[in-house]
Amino acid sequence: MLHANWAIEQERLDALARFDILDSPEEEAFERVARLVCRILDVPMSTVAFLDGHRQWFKARQGIDACETARGPAICNFTIGRAEPLIITDTLRDGRFCENPFVTGPPHVRFYAGFPLRSAEGQNIGTLCAMAPAPRSITADEIVILQDLAAVVMDALELRQLASVDGLTGALSRRAFRDAATRQLSLAKRHRHEASCLLLDLDHFKAVNDSYGHATGDKVLAESIATCRSLLRESDLIGRIGGEEFAVMLPLTGREAALGVAEKLRSAISAQHFSAAERSFSITASCGLSTFSPAMTDLDTMLQRADQALYAAKEQGRDRCVAAAVAEVESSLGRRVLKAGQIVFNSGRSVIDCTVKRLSEQGASLAIMNTAGVPERFKLAIAADGFSKTCEIAGKAGGELEVRFA
Repeated sequence: MLHANWAIEQERLDALARFDILDSPEEEAFERVARLVCRILDVPMSTVAFLDGHRQWFKARQGIDACETARGPAICNFTIGRAEPLIITDTLRDGRFCENPFVTGPPHVRFYAGFPLRSAEGQNIGTLCAMAPAPRSITADEIVILQDLAAVVMDALELRQLASVDGLTGALSRRAFRDAATRQLSLAKRHRHEASCLLLDLDHFKAVNDSYGHATGDKVLAESIATCRSLLRESDLIGRIGGEEFAVMLPLTGREAALGVAEKLRSAISAQHFSAAERSFSITASCGLSTFSPAMTDLDTMLQRADQALYAAKEQGRDRCVAAAVAEVESSLGRRVLKAGQIVFNSGRSVIDCTVKRLSEQGASLAIMNTAGVPERFKLAIAADGFSKTCEIAGKAGGELEVRFA
């Protein structure tokens, strides 16, 4: 890709970052659009997808099991490069896609209609698409309807920017939590107060939805957060930042006191009892926490350390709380960004797409589809910035790598 194209791609990622939509919870406004697409076109599959540097992530989906896939082979990856919809009546008769892994393998896409989700600035941040496992034509009226639905998705995104409360749980929305928590952290830094941050995740929550249905899953979420809110102070903040993941900011609270709060929330959640389909069940939660220190330059650093502790709690068996070690030296990986990057190794013969999420002169935080097979030392390239540096892995957590520049 030429440098000019990488610059255009960075403008697209900047537009996507402004909406803060990636990895956010399911929302009925988007699910409704996906259902409507299936009904209007009489197709079994539909998605509302957003594409970052290395993947397509589904905000809403019908007939698709995965919540994300690699960006490279995704047909939607072609759609975001267009001003007009991409219509393929039979993928096996289209030389561009006849050998595509999503055509030759699950979900066996034969018909595809993709409509760019375009920001007000003209950047394609994602797609609304309809798919079927058999060839199909599409009428002019159907195209107009799907274009209108794509506009509805963008309108919902704009309205979501203004929302301050999660409609299901009553917790703060992700953006509202970030804004309020950033203000609290600024006060802690200015007045040298203690502050701690918790990340709380309901264990095996997907199994609840699969076994008892989404209505029961919604009840579990709502009642669990109501239980947590009843145990928190008025000055504490709780926000929904993922499907079943919540963040809690505890002002004027040190590490040991925060660990006590985390254990209290964990115990209260496990003490709940629910019933569905003439069966009773309970759930557990895992928690990771981090505490403000001079090394905490911003909220993202605090959340990142809490997330690493949460990952450790899950690795240790779940249903437990883990506190991140107190950082004695600067551990921030720099400013929050959203950039398309590449992990390059094996003398340039092996390349893995990644998304650069944080960047500084000392290192970076990278998200990839799978950390398996990534060597301890490699080159990180960010084509839009003409950037290339040798780095080594400093830590792993889920699908993310923390690297330091050599």
